[in-house]
Amino acid sequence: MKSTLMNSRFLVLTVMILLAALSRLLTNELHLWNFTPIAAIALFGAAHFSDKRMAFLIPAVAMLITDAIIGFHPGMWDVYLTLLLITFMGFSLRNNIKVVPIVAVSLLSSLLFFTITNFAVWMGSGYYPLDWSGLTTCFAAGIPFFGNTVAGDLFYCGVLFGGYELICKLRPDLAKVV
Repeated sequence: MKSTLMNSRFLVLTVMILLAALSRLLTNELHLWNFTPIAAIALFGAAHFSDKRMAFLIPAVAMLITDAIIGFHPGMWDVYLTLLLITFMGFSLRNNIKVVPIVAVSLLSSLLFFTITNFAVWMGSGYYPLDWSGLTTCFAAGIPFFGNTVAGDLFYCGVLFGGYELICKLRPDLAKVV
């Protein structure tokens, strides 16, 4: 019985993360730059998978699948590093899955994503001089995208965490961590 519950829970969590990741195909097509589920799938996986390895693996595999469809790009490593760090942040939600902590960690993850990816662009793109002026110009250029990052992170956290809560109300056996 425990194995069946674990497999059902694991399957539901995995499918939810994969579906959220696949939504990148739609947002990419609509050109909603940075409105993505990246942080949300990391936070959601970390908060719900009982096996920490799966909390890292499932979101990363979901991202790889969608990146294979969208196309690989030089900044992928920065995004995957950020996904890894956001997963660590998501472990703080494990016994505290409530609206305020989810929103707070989601906002922090948006800021982390913005900081790491813009710093990486500054360092590696060749678009900006490698001095204080170049760094501030690079970060300023990223500001218009930051709103979509925050909106996407909050939206997808709402969909994933809220959707899972709804599923658990319909199937209480899935809420139990085994």
